[in-house]
Amino acid sequence: MSTTKSDHIPRATIERLSVYLQVLENMQREGIDVISSGPLAEACDVNASQIRKDLTYFGEFGVRGVGYHVPALIQSIAKSLGVDHEWNCVLIGVGNLGKALLGHREFAKRGFHIVGAFDCDPFKIGEEFSGLEVVCTRRLKERVADLDVRIGIITTPPERAQRAANHLVEAGIRGILNYAPARITVPEKVHVEYVDFFHHLYSLTFNISTRSS
Repeated sequence: MSTTKSDHIPRATIERLSVYLQVLENMQREGIDVISSGPLAEACDVNASQIRKDLTYFGEFGVRGVGYHVPALIQSIAKSLGVDHEWNCVLIGVGNLGKALLGHREFAKRGFHIVGAFDCDPFKIGEEFSGLEVVCTRRLKERVADLDVRIGIITTPPERAQRAANHLVEAGIRGILNYAPARITVPEKVHVEYVDFFHHLYSLTFNISTRSS
């Protein structure tokens, strides 16, 4: 694969690439080795020209009149997204959601290994969940260096999300996945992604209400 053609890749393109990857992986499991842009676009719910445009940011793919070689395209997109290697993660907030994520096998299957669980609740510290002992959040910085962690996952109540983010920033974490329903403030060099269930629920209720009316 050739190098990226642009230093400014639209966020929407990155989000669509993750969809392409998921769809292609499903196709590969079904034994599909070659796919043209039309069927791929239909499966991804976009148009074929959009797929071709998105992929040109990262190189030249496919053969005219033949289509895309599925395994090769999976490998190229995975490399573009940085998921062609393993990532170590830590989780802060071992409540119901945190415990569920610790036991979620898809993380490890996709190369994201949660190697540390942290909480400030003294009643949880020392307990073990999914093979990980819960450690006091104040020890995060020393553990991050030992575990070679690059990503932090926040699953705290909203009022504790900023404090959790502060601990992650101080520990040198450059990427945060925030499940807490709260916005956090971090330095510009730190990247944050929000997983807000209510955002999606609001979108659903809007669309249902609009179509019903």
